[in-house]
Amino acid sequence: MPTHGKKYRNSLEGIDLTQRFSVEDAVAKSLGASFAKFDETVDVALRLGVDPKYSDQMVRGAVSLPHGLGKTVRVAVFCKGDKQAEARAAGADVVGAEDLVAQIKGGWLEFDAAVAAPDVMALVGQVGRVLGPRGLMPNAKTGTVTFDVAKAVQELKAGRVDFKVDKAGVLHAPLGKVSFGPEKIVDNLKALLDAVQRLKPSAAKGQYMLSMTVSTTMGPGFKVDMAQCKKFIEG
Repeated sequence: MPTHGKKYRNSLEGIDLTQRFSVEDAVAKSLGASFAKFDETVDVALRLGVDPKYSDQMVRGAVSLPHGLGKTVRVAVFCKGDKQAEARAAGADVVGAEDLVAQIKGGWLEFDAAVAAPDVMALVGQVGRVLGPRGLMPNAKTGTVTFDVAKAVQELKAGRVDFKVDKAGVLHAPLGKVSFGPEKIVDNLKALLDAVQRLKPSAAKGQYMLSMTVSTTMGPGFKVDMAQCKKFIEG
């Protein structure tokens, strides 16, 4: 049976992980329990009252976090003609069409997000089985299939987060770095929750947001009181 290391156990001293906290306290405690030598990422796991096996209950979207993610995002853009110059001017790290597809077929995947113009999606489809499982496939629902490639690149570079519930109805998303401090992380979480709330499927019945946990890369998870969370979203 796996056991946690000494630093992890020390970070839990005096903490009851079965307790539920306000959004602000969960974030603060998560940051306070961070112990790694590197600047850990703060993550949220949000369980929704949806059944993703039904298409009308899928929750998927994107949000630009007000304080970004605190990391460099490498963006690849699939496009042709004048759009390539637009993408490069906006800060894209790699731009191409057939040549970029060929690179990916050869095993190259040195990017964190991808954008595609609609007229090259047939090309991108050739590497869909490579990009899809890695969360790199451009998608119109998240704004990454668009003729406005410059805007999409700028948003991704600024810290846009794409999110999607998994098969169990749980949505995972990064909120920034521990070094941001609690106020910026709370602001980013509020932006994410607002976006998820707006995407509530009409087919979803009963309580929508069921449970939420905030944690850092190496640290423990702190549960949120969902009654307080509702007030936080509405506030």
